[in-house]
Amino acid sequence: MLDIAEELRAWCAAGRDFAVATVVAVSGSAPRGPGASLAVDTGGTALGSLSGGCVESAVHELCLEAITSGQSSVHRFGYSDDDAFAVGLTCGGVLDVLITPVRRHDPVRPVIGAVLDAACGGTRSALGRVVCGAPEQLGRAIAVHADGSYEGRLGGGAELDRAVAERVRGWLAAGRTGTAELGTAGGLCGQPLTLLVESAAERPRLLVYGAIDFAAALTRIGAFLGYRVTVCDARPVFVTPARFPDADEVVVDWPHRHLAAQWEAGRLDSRTAVCVLTHDAKFDVPLLTLALRLPLGYVGAMGSRRTHEERARRLRAEGVPAAALARLRSPIGLDLGGATPEETALAIAAEFTAVRYAGTILPLAWSKGAVHGRAAPPTPDRRTKVP
Repeated sequence: MLDIAEELRAWCAAGRDFAVATVVAVSGSAPRGPGASLAVDTGGTALGSLSGGCVESAVHELCLEAITSGQSSVHRFGYSDDDAFAVGLTCGGVLDVLITPVRRHDPVRPVIGAVLDAACGGTRSALGRVVCGAPEQLGRAIAVHADGSYEGRLGGGAELDRAVAERVRGWLAAGRTGTAELGTAGGLCGQPLTLLVESAAERPRLLVYGAIDFAAALTRIGAFLGYRVTVCDARPVFVTPARFPDADEVVVDWPHRHLAAQWEAGRLDSRTAVCVLTHDAKFDVPLLTLALRLPLGYVGAMGSRRTHEERARRLRAEGVPAAALARLRSPIGLDLGGATPEETALAIAAEFTAVRYAGTILPLAWSKGAVHGRAAPPTPDRRTKVP
């Protein structure tokens, strides 16, 4: 739903009644993943997309029915072997879709509205909706905000609401969207309950240390991929906005000091990628000593194999454990065969993308299984202390 937050917020402000269809789960190959939404108002106007056209007509009718009935429902759409033009996905995948009416007097309306406001205002918030549980709970929602507060009721009592809010809060911390399982008695106890959790979170962070030409190329591709990009270097003559126009911020500071401040401020999580391009021991060693001890998504360092061996020796001397050192991607990037700054940036971005989504790094033509969909990043443990 948050992929069309601006438009839905405008519909709420205008007092429109509408229903929203959201992808809950995907199996096999499908164009879009959980969270993708299509909304339809009483006049039949549609926003968004679920499958690039495969099932939109059928979902459009279901949304109109939901506006009239006021009932939420879950529907499954898959490939039809008998008729490729029947309602289904010709790519062979299966979609589970939640249809939720959002009319002016529906209890879910203010809950959804609060998350839409947060998403449009750049504030962290997450929406959890019941997609499998007791019939009277289907489509009910809880909104969890950055300060830990929550609103909305699932109809199973205050203890269930608190348990659901805690689960949604963990997903918000990681910026994740997908389904979560728990029980109606809290934790895993009671009757099973499935939630669709959609997070409105900040963009993942890409921290580039070392203001060199390779950094400029990596900054461009990082911004293109949707990361919030920071370039940091201790040498003010090199790290300037003019040299890195695609960066969200350029910082003059010692890299290890900058990273520590970002962690202490709560700006980093398991989606964060750290790319160390300085290949200078006085910068690299203190920075990597810290980075490899934090639960970040990716840590890579530029340099030759000889540089890597010397760097690893210094890190071991600093007390970095073997398990932490094994997380270091060095030499940085995948072997794509290129050598220019742009080609090197592509190789680095390909590697941290594969790490984030647990990709195989194999050509799709050589691999088997679903084309779309990879593992979501783990929930970060914000209790971890800076060593």
